[in-house]
Formats: sequence, structure tokens, C-alpha cells
Amino acid sequence: MEEISNFPLPDAFLDFLKDNGLDPSIYTMRDSTPRYIRIKPDSEAQVPDVEAEIKCKLEKVAWLPGFFSIPPHIQIAGSKAYREGKIYGIDAASGAAVLALDVSWGDHVLDLCAAPGAKLCMLLDLLGSSGSVTGVDVARHRLAACRTMLQKYGLGDRCRLFVADGTTFSLLPLNAHGGLNSCQSVNEDFADAFKEWTPRRPWKERKIASKAMKSIASQLIPGSQEPDLIFYGRHSGVVGLGKVKYFKLHVPMKL
Repeated sequence: MEEISNFPLPDAFLDFLKDNGLDPSIYTMRDSTPRYIRIKPDSEAQVPDVEAEIKCKLEKVAWLPGFFSIPPHIQIAGSKAYREGKIYGIDAASGAAVLALDVSWGDHVLDLCAAPGAKLCMLLDLLGSSGSVTGVDVARHRLAACRTMLQKYGLGDRCRLFVADGTTFSLLPLNAHGGLNSCQSVNEDFADAFKEWTPRRPWKERKIASKAMKSIASQLIPGSQEPDLIFYGRHSGVVGLGKVKYFKLHVPMKL
């Protein structure tokens, strides 16, 4: 039998549902609400294998390409397909938000409140080897989980992640506005240039980055948060750019 929530829905929300012809029971019957997964684009042929492993039929979501619904009691975290980065756990509403953007080849997308990263990964899957995605979140630990997700699914090449306040973040995508790409950076001789990202940055590189931020600290708008770049891909427009120049371009300055 379907389990009905003991917590009543707010009157204002009930009025909204009524005005839009929606049945309130869909929000109170938890056992009947399906979960959703997304199949990685290059893994769609493995749907039968996924079904066999998690022991349930994947129901294709007709209006959301690559999405399938599964019963709410099915767990995917321990499955081989999930561990190997072939399927994502993501709700249909998040997928619909990405679909509504109508992302095109070569677009540069800003994802505010990006953690934990399911929408970010979907955007990068859609862009393929073009464009870029910049993810911003104010919570460092949540954005670190987003970084782990990018690495798991092999999608970080054209992505940057910033711990920053989305209300003041105004960074433009460098590889769309004359920023250096990885091929150009090979010929540059910046002592303070960003190298290819690694999980463990050398002490010297951390020191240079710290000095770069201190050199412009007095120019920041009072109360604004310094953006902290915690991840960047090889083709994200960051590699090869000098750190002082980079941070001067990307922090909100006093006029």
C-alpha cells in the first residue's frame, strides 16, 4: 500500500497545484514516486546489462532523452554500471532544466549552485569536445564532491570549478574571449602560469597562487568573496595563463 506523508502540504503550495491542475497526491505518496537514472551517451547499448544487474526493467522517459525511471526501492550505488561511470543518478526535474537550456555545440555555460554535479555532467555530455562549463558553488565540500564526479565520469577536460558567491561571480569563459588554450600555453614562458591540474599541487605553485590573490586583495569590493579555483580541465582556458593576470580578470573590483 502506498505510504502517505504525515506532513501536510502548505496552503500556498496547494493553491499553486490547484491553479495548475496538478494532483496533490503525487507529492504525498512516496512509494509511488519513481526514481530516475541517466545513461551515459556512449553506454546506451548496455541497457540490458544494467537491467540484469539491478534486477528491474528500465522504463524510458519519452520526453527526456537518455533518462529511465526505476522503482523507488531500487539502489544503484553498489552496481557495477554506476561504479564504472556508465549511469548517473539524477532526478527528472534536473534533466528537464538542462534540456530547457537548449545547449548547442560550442556553447559556454555557467552553472551556479553546481554541486553535487549531476546537471553539470549532463551539460558536459551534451557539449562533447566543444564549449565549456563553469561550475560555481559557495560550499567547498559540496563542490569537492562535484570535482570527484567529473573525474569519475571523465568529463573535466572543458570544465572549471570555483568556490564562490554566485551573486557576485562574473567570470567570462576564457577560451571564448581570447584566453590561452593548452596548445598555446606550451610556447609561453610564464613562471607563474597555471600548469595542468593535478590533485596535489606542488608547494611552490600554491605559494604563487596565494601571492597572486594577496596582490589584488586591496582591490576587491568590500564583503565580496575571493573566487577559489579548485579544478580546471586541460581545455578550459586556464592552462598557461599567469595567475596574477587570471585573478585580476576574475574578481569583482572597486571602481
